[in-house]
Amino acid sequence: MKTQKNILGFAFVVLLFLCNTAMYAQFPMPDHVPIWDANKVVLKLNKISENVYSVAPETAETETTKGIAQATSAGFIVGDKGVLLIETMLCKRLYDQLYKLIRSVTDKPIVYAINTSDHGDHCFGNYLLPKETIVIQNQFCKDNLSKNYDNIKQFMIMLFGKGRGIEESVYRPADITISINETMKVDMGKGNIVEIINVGTAQSPADLFVYLKSAMGNVLWAGNPFIAESPTIPWLFDGYFLEPVNNLNKIYNMIGDKDVVVPGHGRVTNKAGIKYTIDYVEALKTNVEAAVKNGLTLEQTKTSVTMKEFDKGYELFNWLHFNFNVPNAYKDIKENGKK
Repeated sequence: MKTQKNILGFAFVVLLFLCNTAMYAQFPMPDHVPIWDANKVVLKLNKISENVYSVAPETAETETTKGIAQATSAGFIVGDKGVLLIETMLCKRLYDQLYKLIRSVTDKPIVYAINTSDHGDHCFGNYLLPKETIVIQNQFCKDNLSKNYDNIKQFMIMLFGKGRGIEESVYRPADITISINETMKVDMGKGNIVEIINVGTAQSPADLFVYLKSAMGNVLWAGNPFIAESPTIPWLFDGYFLEPVNNLNKIYNMIGDKDVVVPGHGRVTNKAGIKYTIDYVEALKTNVEAAVKNGLTLEQTKTSVTMKEFDKGYELFNWLHFNFNVPNAYKDIKENGKK
């Protein structure tokens, strides 16, 4: 709980910082904004198995391995009584595409909608859901959105651009929340059991993992903690590092080699496909631990821990690695060494 409170405080400071337009210049920006353009994304349906579907940008299949950042992935499961939806997207344009894809398969009601993150591209479409839909979030996710919705909107506009429908989003509170180290199970019928898992911070303290266990094959919606396969590296935005490393490994070790994995922003893959994230954070941990042990400053660490073996063409590598991942690893490892 102490860790969550600390992260919460950090997140509040960052978001309030960003909300002040005079301070925008102090936030390190990627080479191009928007990172991906919600006005241009076209979503595509992918049938994983009977009644189980993933949804991703039509470019994900060809561009993920080229290192081009992709829009949010989603998915849904059709059950006996209705649909369980994973993610509601950034804006009305993308939510409407997602809804149309659901209706191309079934006219059953959307009974549940799960947000795997408090980042707007995963939850800003909640206000468009039918009023009967039960919204499920991590407890931290609900708390943060309820207190900071407008600030988070400003953060998303900064990275994804004005005029993308972000401005129109209205806060809709979750109906069910899942606390840290808790799991909720939903029986969708025909042997399809969905586990909604909160292991704590894996990318942010708002993370949820959605794990379908089925005789036809297991499927993990991995959200932002596992953004995509190689050459993509994780987005460690939220100020902490050691807890995410542990929780990423926990989820990775939980799934099987034959399980299907729907990453947060890339094409459908498997356990081997997300190992690149594990390899990166483990190597980052080893390198930064050595730097701290040798008494290097943060700037010296950023100069020495370049990790070029992981710089394989991801367009956001330098922005993430040097501005967020290395500094957060350094801070967390150095502070942990004082305990």
